[in-house]
Amino acid sequence: MITPLHPDLSQPAGWLPLAFLIVMGLAMLAYVILDGYDLGVGILMRHAEDSEKDMMIASIGPFWDANETWLVLGVGILLVAFPTAHGQILGALYLPVAIMLLGLILRGVAFDFRVKAHAQNKPAWNFAFHLGSILAAFSQGFMLGMLVIGFQSSFWSYAFASLIGLCLMAAYCLLGATWLLMKSEGQLQIKAASWARRSLWLAGIGIATISIVTPFASPSIAAKWFSFPNFILLFPIPLITAILFWWIDRILKRLPTQLAQGNHRWIWTPFASTVGIFFLAFHGLAYSLFPYLIIDKITIWQAASAPESLMIIFVGACIVLPVIIGYTVMAYRIFWGKASLLEY
Repeated sequence: MITPLHPDLSQPAGWLPLAFLIVMGLAMLAYVILDGYDLGVGILMRHAEDSEKDMMIASIGPFWDANETWLVLGVGILLVAFPTAHGQILGALYLPVAIMLLGLILRGVAFDFRVKAHAQNKPAWNFAFHLGSILAAFSQGFMLGMLVIGFQSSFWSYAFASLIGLCLMAAYCLLGATWLLMKSEGQLQIKAASWARRSLWLAGIGIATISIVTPFASPSIAAKWFSFPNFILLFPIPLITAILFWWIDRILKRLPTQLAQGNHRWIWTPFASTVGIFFLAFHGLAYSLFPYLIIDKITIWQAASAPESLMIIFVGACIVLPVIIGYTVMAYRIFWGKASLLEY
């Protein structure tokens, strides 16, 4: 039986997959933003002095475990709520998923061992944390690129996905650098402003490339974006995104002078604006792909588990999700403010 493209949303078989799609999408967005900045900090560590590396790790230390919880939630929902799509997506992305997991494991081990290691071994663990961050960030960007083009297998598909991998690394560096602007002081803070400016436009190239390629990946996506009046209604998304890029660049140009004068009034705006760019990019991508999990192949209703199973999972999600949100909010509330060196 072929599931209709837009089933009856008054029935559990209609609204439950939609509810899980929303939760999964928001979980992945939360992961990309929250774990994105600490992946960015890890990538940027190679450009810092040894004393600065300790402060960079301290700026993410209280948060990074909670940040990765969102990845577990998002992938878990894909597995239990959309098993058909999970099998096909993970099958197509077996290698980059394995590389991402290797990178995350390497980061976790290096994070703890670098603190306890002897002085002569500490640079090796710093490099392991840096390498793990690169592997995780690049593989996530590669997977995003493959998702956008519907998991096509060709040289140009892999080249496009690799470009998005590099651009997502830059976007994470932008998040990480703007995070350090808020959490650090002194010379590290000034360096963070420079790192952010160098990352800004490569991140912009990634967003522009996805925006250009996505409509060509599917006629249905092109129709959604370029038909009237959709084009007029959606035009604010790229317009506001461009304005935010311009605003970040303008603030970052002025920050070194302002920081030298002791003016810290605007240090939060680059991070907030970068988060805004991620929100807009997510909104545009979600609009393009809906209702498909795999473009023009599998909708959320075709991939969903039985309504009876989804209802049981839904009850569990209603219990678990507030706990995760509460824990995350509490961690950020307790450890907000300037970072101090971690002690074990």
